[in-house]
Amino acid sequence: MTESNHLSNNVTRFTGYANLYDKYRPEAPLQVVNLLTQYVGHKPTLVLDLGCGTGLSTIIWKEHADQVVGIEPNEDMRNKSLEKLQLLGGTPSITFVAGYSDQTPAKSASADIVTCSQSFHWMEPESTLKEINRILKKNGVFAVYDCDWPPTLHWTLEAEYLNLIQKADAVIQQNVDTFDLVHKWNKDGHLDNFRACGIFRFTKEIVFHNIETCSAERYVGLALSQGSVQNVLKLNLRDLDEDIEAFGQNVEQYFDSRDLDIMFNYRMRLGVK
Repeated sequence: MTESNHLSNNVTRFTGYANLYDKYRPEAPLQVVNLLTQYVGHKPTLVLDLGCGTGLSTIIWKEHADQVVGIEPNEDMRNKSLEKLQLLGGTPSITFVAGYSDQTPAKSASADIVTCSQSFHWMEPESTLKEINRILKKNGVFAVYDCDWPPTLHWTLEAEYLNLIQKADAVIQQNVDTFDLVHKWNKDGHLDNFRACGIFRFTKEIVFHNIETCSAERYVGLALSQGSVQNVLKLNLRDLDEDIEAFGQNVEQYFDSRDLDIMFNYRMRLGVK
């Protein structure tokens, strides 16, 4: 059974908060471009970005690849990426199309680099890796990268951030009759899946970080952009109202009307075909 047939809840989960997601989530850092280009050994002719969302991980390639294609099954997210592309005045090298990770429109052996940013854990790994094998060139690189949540700032705020997500997860579980649960794979298993599939000659995990300036509004927005929190709000459940209010007040107090540097910690798992 293909991903498109049995993971529809994973797709619809992201409907309704593309603007929030795009406003507060980090763009992919330039380290991604530099690392993967170095591994390929030349400027890529084609980069495919699977589960590209609003294009935060796609548009960074605009000056670093001949052609970039963002593939996203969620219409809401994809429309946001197209809107951003239009605001850029049109970038011929970048296109966004509909598609699933196991059913892409790409030609066989066409991509130098395939990426998944904050998305591979929503994809069925076996069928996705078969598609990666089809579309990736020999010596091409497949890279999955995620940032750890929450971003690094101060342990008290990070603890509240985590508690908010954990409570949201619990609320969703309690309301399973009114909400079809999604299926999420453990990120810790990504590299094992790479090694077990027999596609890659070399696999590795790379850890790096990126510093960004952040306001109190953005830090709260990052927490609210977490899928579990958003789905509680979409269900119009009030279970998190007090927690969100308290978290916002504590963040405002800590930031004290300042912008502060926060650290996004990334983990990249890659395979070379």
